[in-house]
Amino acid sequence: MGRKGLKTKDKHIKNLAKIVGDRSILHHKEDLLAYDCDGFTIHKYLPKAVVFPKDTQEVARLVNYCSDNGLPFLARGAGTGLSGGAIPVNGEVVISLVKMKKLLSVDYENRRAVVEPGFVNLKLTNSISDKGYYYAPDPSSQYCCTIGGNVAENAGGAHCLKYGVTTNHILGLEVVLPNGEIIEIGNNGVPDAPGYDLLGLITGSEGTLGIVTKITVRILKNPEAKQTVLAYFNDVSDGSHAVSDIISAGIVPAALEMMDKTAIEGVEAAAFPVGHPRDIEALLLIEVDGISAGIDEQISQILDVCKNRNVREVKVAQDEAERARWWANRKTGFGAMGAISPDYLVQDGVIPRSRLPEVLNRINQISEESGLRIANIFHAGDGNLHPLVLFDARIPGQTELAIAAGSACLQACADVGGTITGEHGVGIEKREEMRFVFTDEEIQAQTDIREVFNPGNLLNAGKLFPSPGRCAEVKKEIKEAAL
Repeated sequence: MGRKGLKTKDKHIKNLAKIVGDRSILHHKEDLLAYDCDGFTIHKYLPKAVVFPKDTQEVARLVNYCSDNGLPFLARGAGTGLSGGAIPVNGEVVISLVKMKKLLSVDYENRRAVVEPGFVNLKLTNSISDKGYYYAPDPSSQYCCTIGGNVAENAGGAHCLKYGVTTNHILGLEVVLPNGEIIEIGNNGVPDAPGYDLLGLITGSEGTLGIVTKITVRILKNPEAKQTVLAYFNDVSDGSHAVSDIISAGIVPAALEMMDKTAIEGVEAAAFPVGHPRDIEALLLIEVDGISAGIDEQISQILDVCKNRNVREVKVAQDEAERARWWANRKTGFGAMGAISPDYLVQDGVIPRSRLPEVLNRINQISEESGLRIANIFHAGDGNLHPLVLFDARIPGQTELAIAAGSACLQACADVGGTITGEHGVGIEKREEMRFVFTDEEIQAQTDIREVFNPGNLLNAGKLFPSPGRCAEVKKEIKEAAL
């Protein structure tokens, strides 16, 4: 990795290389270009260097060096994050965890596994499926995203309606703190352990409190049975009401996904078309699982709900191959937008399910007002929306217009009692939108927590909170100056 020999006058580059080796550091501009952004590509910044530690001790030594020398730094997984959480906005030393990719152990009796942070999400399920187990969190990028990155963003996925997001499956973490200290948190699945929920605090902290180097996760037994339904609607409102009706009927599907007409156009133009009618306004992809007894009854209820909401066509997957095709089509959703638009911006708001028709109507208005198409493809069952704003960055002003439209979509979510992210995180993309849901005092309370872990603010600075999220700090400085 990297060029032969380390030719640089930069003492920090030389000292970092002594920790990881000359072949595990990048510092030439042409090598760093691949690390100037993550899945949020609107903003790009070059890091000072990228280092590839092979174990926890090397991570700790790197962090120690950066901390002692005032070098900003951050951790990076596969770079699939969609909110700019791994973008080196301060010219950070990027600590890439891709070499730390081992499945360390599996305990089937206690249903847990231990992985390194660079272990790919889907690879865990593939590694234990022959024993009848799987790992539930399933982001659309699960074929390449890492579990360490999932922990940082508290990633969700299509099946989080029934099974929950990443935090519901984390039993223990090994963490390198910003001063280089290594700690272990969690009780390996002991229920209701006393003390503060540090696992909950670290999970979803977006790499601002520490660098996770080992993860103990919960694994689940494969369900006895599963069935999948595909329903087509001529009206988005009918599909939206069907979502609430299914939940109101007492059914909790494993997954309940929705795509509108623009999203369907994209997925049918991309890698895994399945023949969705191009003139429908919305589709629902619904999956139920569990013990065999009762599955057929749930499917029958779902079919009745859809028919009562004027469904045009509704069908049940006839075999695993058909089910897999439907899901492959859905999982390509975000990337498929590239087939119908040069650029797109993914948003990630959450709303109460009952407000779905209202908010989708508001998103349609935002589309008309901005003149930009907005595709909707999302986890309808838990109200986690993903408006995709389609634009062309080559046209002056369209990027800014797309950002404004995306922000307006998040405002629409906040206005009905929702929030600005369900699984993608805040990063740099939604820092200012944090004010949609938190007061200055509430933001300050959260930054106070960050100060405990990361007092020098060298670790992933400028993420998660408004900049400046200093309203309370400025008031404090004025007060101290007056004294």
